Amino acid sequence: MSLSPISSTGSTSSQAEMQRRDPTVVRSQPFSSLPKVTLSPAPQNATSGGDVDHDGDSHKHKMNIRATVLITLCLIAMPALMFAQTDEIQVYDGEIAPPGIFNLMIHNNFTPKGRTVPDYSGAIIANHSYQVTAEWAYGVTPWFEQGLYMPVTSPYSSNYGSTINGFKIRELFARPNAHDHKFFYAVNFEFSVNHNYWESRTITSEIRPIVGLHLHPWDFIYNPIVDTDYTGGLGNLQYNPAGRVAYNFNDRWAVAAEEYDGFGPLHGFLPLAKQFHEVWATMDYSGSKFLGLSIESGVGYGLTAASDKWTLKLMLSRNLNVHPWHPK
Repeated sequence: MSLSPISSTGSTSSQAEMQRRDPTVVRSQPFSSLPKVTLSPAPQNATSGGDVDHDGDSHKHKMNIRATVLITLCLIAMPALMFAQTDEIQVYDGEIAPPGIFNLMIHNNFTPKGRTVPDYSGAIIANHSYQVTAEWAYGVTPWFEQGLYMPVTSPYSSNYGSTINGFKIRELFARPNAHDHKFFYAVNFEFSVNHNYWESRTITSEIRPIVGLHLHPWDFIYNPIVDTDYTGGLGNLQYNPAGRVAYNFNDRWAVAAEEYDGFGPLHGFLPLAKQFHEVWATMDYSGSKFLGLSIESGVGYGLTAASDKWTLKLMLSRNLNVHPWHPK
């Protein structure tokens, strides 16, 4: 989904998704692969004499507990960590989970200073709002990842308090092993079901082409996003692009400048003052510390009256299983 100046919610057709690499990491992680844990019992390890390796079982049991604790903390405790609008603020780079691997990313966004009036009657007000979304991903093939955003929630907004806003289904088709190629490309499709205070329309969708260059240590990525609420034909598609320029210090740390825009419908862009434009400074970490989490954080500044003046984001993610799982 994408940001546009005509909604305070940040769901597909109304607010630009301000968004975001080793194939073992979900598309959102630009660096080395994440340490992984399994959520299901692993096969017992047998010694040469056929005895069961109880030490190995004990270790795997501990890893299962750690994974369960991680998910519980992400889904329950994260609202206490920071105060958010938009269900995700990320530039996609075409990376997907390897086949058979599940990944969980928790998106947290907070708008300490934003728009103080709803973008349409009954909409959530952006100012001081907090939003948290669980994004589940599964690698189906080397070129296809299935995603589910659920729940999409606003733990706090000034006019509604705590709300559940809807859910999204995502299909991401990408060039396999995008991190290995200088030029990479992908396309993402999202289908959203929204409550009326999150979007003015119940059903909305996004089409997100993804193109980029890996010019080590620099990355250049562009997402020319179009959103639709299925009214007004092709001319009413909303153009809400996002871009990212990143510098990778190594395979764990990077900094980036990002921009998220909402120009309005393709048949006629809105006047500049009514367009949405935000610039962001972000930092990324991927490694074995912090419970094996990959972390992206950033601060965004609005350039127009139709933008939120200040927005913060925090994204936490990791793979959930060691051994690939496939439906029988």
